[in-house]
Parts: sequence; structure tokens; C-alpha cells
Amino acid sequence: MFGLGKPRSKFGKWVDRMGLTQEEIARKAKVGRTTISNMCKDPKYTPRISTWVKVERALKSFGYSVKREDFFDV
Repeated sequence: MFGLGKPRSKFGKWVDRMGLTQEEIARKAKVGRTTISNMCKDPKYTPRISTWVKVERALKSFGYSVKREDFFDV
């Protein structure tokens, strides 16, 4: 199962709960896999607004409505 033994941020825990993969988010958002990995594992990481907009659009295309504030300190 996802998330076993890995440090996870709020975003990472949400991604795991929704059954999404970092790869599919990165591909749909057209951002690097490392960026999504950092968003999922580092609780102190905050993506740039331009990056988050891409991720948010990708998540909306999957049917999820989320806000940056739900996961990151802004």
C-alpha cells in the first residue's frame, strides 16, 4: 500500500488516500516528477504559485477540487 514507512506531507497523505500516483499528477500537470515528490514528502516544502496552478488544474481534470491552503502554509 502507499505511504508505508515514507515521510509524508499533508499533500502526500491526501494523494495516497485518493489513490493517485505522483507520476500521473506530474504528467498531467506537466511538472517534474521530483517536484511532485518534494510536494508529497517534505512538510516544509511550498511549491511556487505557478507550479501549484498547474497541479491544481491537473487535479481538477481528475475530478478533485482542492486549494493550495489545504496543504501548504501560504
